[in-house]
Amino acid sequence: MATVTSAPGTTAPPAPPALTGRSRLVLVVLCAAQFMVSLDFSVLNVALPALGADLGLSPSALQWAVTAFALPSGGFLLLFGRIGDLYGRKRLFLTGLAVFGAASLLAAFAWDPASFLAGRALQGLGAAAIVPTGMSLLTTTFPEGPLRDRALGISGTLLSLGFTVGMILGGVMTDTLGWRSTMGLLALFGALVLPFAPRLLAESRTPERPRLDVPGAVTVTGGLLALIYALSTAAERGFGGADVTVTLVAGVVLLAAFAVVESRSEAPLVSLPMLRRRTVAFGNLGGLVTFSMMSTLVFALTLYLQETLGLSGFATGLVFGVQGVLSVLAGTFAPRLIGRFGARRTLAAGLAGQGLFVTALLGIGTGSGAVLATAAVSIASMFHLVAIVSYGVTVTSGVPDEQQGLATGLVTTTQQVGLTVGIPLLGTLATTGGSLYDGVRTVIVLDAAIVLGAAVLVALGLRRAR
Repeated sequence: MATVTSAPGTTAPPAPPALTGRSRLVLVVLCAAQFMVSLDFSVLNVALPALGADLGLSPSALQWAVTAFALPSGGFLLLFGRIGDLYGRKRLFLTGLAVFGAASLLAAFAWDPASFLAGRALQGLGAAAIVPTGMSLLTTTFPEGPLRDRALGISGTLLSLGFTVGMILGGVMTDTLGWRSTMGLLALFGALVLPFAPRLLAESRTPERPRLDVPGAVTVTGGLLALIYALSTAAERGFGGADVTVTLVAGVVLLAAFAVVESRSEAPLVSLPMLRRRTVAFGNLGGLVTFSMMSTLVFALTLYLQETLGLSGFATGLVFGVQGVLSVLAGTFAPRLIGRFGARRTLAAGLAGQGLFVTALLGIGTGSGAVLATAAVSIASMFHLVAIVSYGVTVTSGVPDEQQGLATGLVTTTQQVGLTVGIPLLGTLATTGGSLYDGVRTVIVLDAAIVLGAAVLVALGLRRAR
């Protein structure tokens, strides 16, 4: 057999760095925690009618099963990301895991609506601690380059897959074991991850210990809470309610106040110079759009497949099961694309591909369309996963370790807010006015236009980034 040798005077290219056994275990722990949180976003959706009948929650009050989790999980992300930077990311990560697991047990054994909603709110609080600190631990454990790209690829794949798997598991478990089993599953995840995390994870914090930016924490947390409440409530009752209007205005005012506070703070919660980085600004724009528009599309297609085409819950789950499998495949080659073309180009291309295959869904009809819907949403999800991995790499590249909590706090806030706001902003168009079929088509048109528009903006914005 012939051997391959380097030409005289040249050196062979270095082999790509490989994950060690310990780093693999660290990645498993961090990704399992992220998967658990993303699972929580969807596992309860199919179970809501059974849950409401069991606990006595009226149909109009069922939204709080989702909102009670979304409010703290989105509202406290930036604050907890910064607290982890200052006082220890590992410590806060472990605290979040313990709170999430205990809250899941409370929700599983809830005896009335108040105890259930308290469990959901505590789950959201635990998630707000797990997500930014877990991402910071990942980016500080794996150095910038191929190893970090690969780790972010796996993490992004599981994040997207968790949302899809939750939809399938939620229906199966509710039909066979009852709605409480969905909360028990989350408690089991927490119990499996928590014992291994203290031994595997190394503590990480900024070398300096500046004072916590309390005014910034109050304004951004209050602003995010108000904004998420307004959009979540509007998804059920529209934008005409006084509480929606008041909290929406309050959210905008508080976030504007946050920007003013941060411009004057010596140790800001969010560094405005960091936000002025084109990679951070346009990277997060791409992340916000890809998350919000894909969650909206999944919501609209779920209604279309069941209400218009008459598919069963199980058959609908299979459609999204195909989507999940192809998303996993996309997660395996996304780091290679980033390594070859760069994260910025790959992000713009991921958004463009997602938008184009969403456009293909305009071919669905009232009597058929399941095959087209399965193919188009699955391929769109592959590009969506590529965009997720690319935007994480884009935003965190070039950021020093002591500011990784700030950067990843923005990344994870974008994820959570994107998952929260998409359906209120566009998803309700599928069910308000006219037929459901016409409403779903309207959502598809707007969804595709927003994603393709974002692809152009991101491509142009990142071309000039340093």
